[in-house]
Amino acid sequence: MRPSPHAMALTTRHSRIASLRSAGPSLVAGTTTMRRWSTWPRAAAGAASSALAAAVFAFLDVLDVVLCLVYALVDSILEESPVGCYCHTRSPPDDDDEVSDTLYARRSAVRDALLGLLRRLLLVVGKTKETRQAPPEKPRWSDCGCKSCVAWRGSGGRLHVVAKEPDKPKEAAGTDSHETTATDNAAVFVHGFTSSSSFWAETVFRESSLLSSSSRLFAVDLLGFGQSPKPADCLYRLRDHVEAIDASLIERQNLRSFHLVAHSMGCIVALALAAKHPTRLKSITLLAPPYFLACEHEASQVALSRLAEKKLWPPLLFGSAVMSWYEHVGRTVCFLVCKHHRLWEWLLTSRKRDVDFRVRDLTKHTHRSAWHTMHNVICGGARLQDRHLEAVQAAGVPVMLVHGLDDAVVPVECTSRHLKAKLPRAELRLMPGCDHATVLLGHREGDSTVVIDVSVPTSFAFFMSGKPPVSVHCLTNYLHSR
Repeated sequence: MRPSPHAMALTTRHSRIASLRSAGPSLVAGTTTMRRWSTWPRAAAGAASSALAAAVFAFLDVLDVVLCLVYALVDSILEESPVGCYCHTRSPPDDDDEVSDTLYARRSAVRDALLGLLRRLLLVVGKTKETRQAPPEKPRWSDCGCKSCVAWRGSGGRLHVVAKEPDKPKEAAGTDSHETTATDNAAVFVHGFTSSSSFWAETVFRESSLLSSSSRLFAVDLLGFGQSPKPADCLYRLRDHVEAIDASLIERQNLRSFHLVAHSMGCIVALALAAKHPTRLKSITLLAPPYFLACEHEASQVALSRLAEKKLWPPLLFGSAVMSWYEHVGRTVCFLVCKHHRLWEWLLTSRKRDVDFRVRDLTKHTHRSAWHTMHNVICGGARLQDRHLEAVQAAGVPVMLVHGLDDAVVPVECTSRHLKAKLPRAELRLMPGCDHATVLLGHREGDSTVVIDVSVPTSFAFFMSGKPPVSVHCLTNYLHSR
């Protein structure tokens, strides 16, 4: 008697299950092998990328030491009082806690070994910065000495400030006519690294319909940037920037109360300014603030490694690493770009339009001002941020935090997790589709002006600048509500 079709189907099914069970170990092994083979190309690419990055930065270590020798020789010939580099000084002065240790200890085995060899062979005549200062009366041979770059020498040491009054815009470049009576309704805007007051004047200041009829807006060029002074004997510490803003704007304009708005590196300066004037501050708005949770004694090194990580990709990060880790390579870049800015501006000028202000701002600094601000403000200031945040929190100052979710320069976790934990009452706004610059400037279809994001060291990231995005409207509405 033949089995029924149903019984035959059950028998076939049981036999298949039995065969699969018997082959189970081999199937698992095969699956594991396939997964290994599928991840092998990615692992190999990662290893190759790491090896290439190590080779490139080892070459830059060697190049920086060679350039140290070259600049020591050329400076001794062309300058009466050459400025020594940081290659041969091992630690910052004990009496100044605002001089960053990253100026003296940028960890690199290749570079340290070469410099140690040079010291033993006595091939370099390099002393400490503190004992060899450049004469402040004229620019260094590697800096630009054109009329526009040295115009600040007639400002009396005051910062360049752009002011927007309720009805008429005007510039306050340090003249006596701008000393006014006490002001209660004002906002002070602080730009980021290698930027200027134009970052605000060309965006927020143009939105006159969004501004209060009684408000006064001030955008300041930080010390060493834009049209502000760039003294050769300054260390560009955080307190130097704060004192300059105090003398040139806060006290000069008699600002009894004001809002603070800052972007990127400017947030570090703004927090220090807020901690100094907690009773005058009405609110503080921080866009893309760099803040990392770290032990105070390691905060500078953490900031350097996070904001200028030694990677080849993306190009923005590679450029930041080169300019932040290599003093003499960075000076060479500034010599080629900043000293010869008129040539680059001429090459970039088209028939219909002038060079974009962001491109011009990129060259409006000296290597000394950019190098020291990077290390003494962005890195060194990281050690002081906690005490500044505590002062702001204790004063009960309203705080708004704004960060682009696509920010590749300052990780969004700086705001969404770290800073929000320090300021739990702060208002947090995360902007989808916005990066480090477009968090303010935005990009819209139909506006195809391509510019360079210069709010971070040696940025090569392109973005589309158009009409002010929602964040500008949020910002002005927030200021009006306070």
